[in-house]
Amino acid sequence: MEDIQEPSTAASVPVAPEVIKKKGLVREYAESIAIAVLLALVIRTYLVQAFKIPSGSMEDTLVIGDHLLVSKFMYGTKVPFADKRILTVRDPRRGDVIVFEYPEDASKDFIKRVIGVPGDVVEGKEKKIFVNGTLYENPHEIHKEKEIIPKEMNPRDTFGPVTVPADCYFVMGDNRDRSYDSRFWKFVRRDQIKGLAFIKYWSWDHDKMRPRLGNVGRLIN
Repeated sequence: MEDIQEPSTAASVPVAPEVIKKKGLVREYAESIAIAVLLALVIRTYLVQAFKIPSGSMEDTLVIGDHLLVSKFMYGTKVPFADKRILTVRDPRRGDVIVFEYPEDASKDFIKRVIGVPGDVVEGKEKKIFVNGTLYENPHEIHKEKEIIPKEMNPRDTFGPVTVPADCYFVMGDNRDRSYDSRFWKFVRRDQIKGLAFIKYWSWDHDKMRPRLGNVGRLIN
């Protein structure tokens, strides 16, 4: 069905074809930009988000200047304004590198490796980590200090045992001697986790002012 087109009572002013074409082009660009912005927001909110590493707590796996992508759907997509997740692929596993809201300040994002999952008993004995009574050694962990700090002074090298509560995770930095993590502030709640870090797509060496071309790739073991 076609629209009825009644003649105007006012005198018609002819519009140059160039003006009509220009208006159509502007509208087309505006719609394309709006769609692109909306798509980017959806991707960032529900699918994948880029992060940059600001500290050395995850060395040598992740160093200052590394750029990485975080899957926000692997552990389930958060429902806006609700404490629910949908379309969960899987739960966080021991060994995963995760980005999460810092439990003591939700405005800050932290990145650490999962060491204990719900129900695990985690204990540190002079820099060695035990999970459920068994020595847990991760190939990515490093120790840059030989000194052993007594448990009474600091939980860095000796702590626990602690039992990971339901819907919580015990996390640590790979740079074990220089990471502020669950040894100090306990656990990360499931709802505080933003996603799984799965790939480094860019790495910049600030000292040499050049990219680290050999320092990119997948993070998932």
